[in-house]
Amino acid sequence: MTERANHPVRTTEKSLDLIEELGDSGGARIHELADQVELTKGAIHNHLSTLREHGYVEKDGEQYRLTLQFLSLGGQVRSRHALYEFGREKVNQLAADTGMLANLMTEEGGRGVYLYQSGGDYAVTLDTHVGYRIPLHNIAIGKAILAHLPAERVDDIVETWGLPAATENTITDRDRLDDELAAVRERGYATDHEERTEGLACIAAPVTLDGEILGAISISAPTRRLGNEGFDEGIVAEVESTANELALDIKYR
Repeated sequence: MTERANHPVRTTEKSLDLIEELGDSGGARIHELADQVELTKGAIHNHLSTLREHGYVEKDGEQYRLTLQFLSLGGQVRSRHALYEFGREKVNQLAADTGMLANLMTEEGGRGVYLYQSGGDYAVTLDTHVGYRIPLHNIAIGKAILAHLPAERVDDIVETWGLPAATENTITDRDRLDDELAAVRERGYATDHEERTEGLACIAAPVTLDGEILGAISISAPTRRLGNEGFDEGIVAEVESTANELALDIKYR
């Protein structure tokens, strides 16, 4: 989904490869990194030494790890995002009112990015966290965003990332996805029932401003807690009203 550089700088690409490997692994030694990237051990050492000098990598014995410098940069970017600036307290309130896990997400590069999460008294612990990137097609908060993107943008996202299955309930057929997104637009909110995570149900509403999708708000809860009825009308209305209030705050404040 990102534009290809006309004249990519290979040195930068290699440094980014190493950063991503260290991020995925949580830390690695040079010989372990050499098995994952197309660089000699000497070149890897040079890249890591440079990143270390600038505070982006630290060394513990023979193992290299990313530093919290990335958190500092990410925090600066997030703090300037209107969706986070005006949405944080609303997500906190939604979590407190429902007792569930409330989420705030935007789309970047064809994937969903969690900007904020807040847990109520009965919130579940999931594998997601602030900054976590996920496919959009298999979770309510992602479908709420997809449903309000231009059709050609949805085409690009599906072409780039596909429709991989996370559970047996994941929508992996494009026609079914299009039908689902049309239903989301008609009723005003999106749901998923164990489409990404077994035992979990979610409901989400889009945050739109003057016809443009900014992101979405959702709550997540165990299916066993909800029973066969799913989310009741009161919770649906609360999620929708929170998303609408957030859009108005961004527009007028």
